[in-house]
Amino acid sequence: MRTPRIEINLSKIAYNVKKIVQLYSSKGISVIGVTKGVCGEPMIANTFLKNGIDILGDSRIANLQRMRNAGIQCPFLLLRLPSISEIDYVVKYADMSLNSEIGVINKISENAIKNNTKHKIILMIELGDLREGILPSDLEYTVKEVLKLKGVKIAGIGTNLGCFGGVVPDDKNMNYLSSLARDIENKFEISMEFISGGNSANYNWVKSTKDVGEINNVRLGELLLVGRNSLDDNKIHGLYSDAFTLIAEVIESKVKCSIPYGKIGFDAFGNSPKFEDRGQIKRIILGIGRQDIMHSALIPRLDIDILGASSDHLILDAKDKNFNVGDEVAFDVKYGAMLSAMSSPYIFKKYINE
Repeated sequence: MRTPRIEINLSKIAYNVKKIVQLYSSKGISVIGVTKGVCGEPMIANTFLKNGIDILGDSRIANLQRMRNAGIQCPFLLLRLPSISEIDYVVKYADMSLNSEIGVINKISENAIKNNTKHKIILMIELGDLREGILPSDLEYTVKEVLKLKGVKIAGIGTNLGCFGGVVPDDKNMNYLSSLARDIENKFEISMEFISGGNSANYNWVKSTKDVGEINNVRLGELLLVGRNSLDDNKIHGLYSDAFTLIAEVIESKVKCSIPYGKIGFDAFGNSPKFEDRGQIKRIILGIGRQDIMHSALIPRLDIDILGASSDHLILDAKDKNFNVGDEVAFDVKYGAMLSAMSSPYIFKKYINE
């Protein structure tokens, strides 16, 4: 069968979705299914929708367009802050979007009015991770300005933690978001649909907290797809972490030195490589490389070691295993490897439903 390929078990994804939706629902929290890690793949999007998710979110307009063109019927959320240059497409393909810039919201309003529609806005609040978000001290002013605009509606507020700065969601920052929501609703006499506490990094907090406050929504991808906790990279007990399997083919198998010989400079990516002296090793090369995969987020299913990768080759120490040219090697994938594999046009996608 064609290699390299990624095999996607839709039944395992469906199971993860059901379990997570059940857990979060028990705390009064709805789940927006995030499809950016799979490039808006319609088969996976439909698996989300058939198993308890009502809204899909993606960071790329092209992925939202792909899902709409595939006939998927649900509200769509644009996760990445809109660019002014793409406002036409934001209003056309997304029902709502995350925002932090009043100038951009003005442009959305103008376009929505022109197209006789109303676009929902979730205002993102900066709570320490230093990715996107309005400073809390500027929130009231921003809400006041947005409420003046036609064509847009404030659907809620939200925050993002654990993605850039690695800030851990906890009772302190989640309670603060809840208090901001209450203040805004009371001051402006509005009711917000979403108080969106974050992403897969919120899992530990949701599991452990005794009071979720006003938080009633999260945006989840990694938990549903690879069943891992993004904060500590551990598998989540009771979820499948092997719904995605990467398969690559052996294109060379030889016994070679473990350390390059000759004068050493930079590698193809501008790094000065370091190698462990393992003596002579069974060194195999797979037909996949950095152009296709984030190799640091691969986990071999056999007891073999990944030594490194060039653009097109993945180098492994086979240890005591014997591989011949043409043999296939399987890997579990963490989120980064899944994202790169699903984004690569050079990796064949095979769907399994069992």
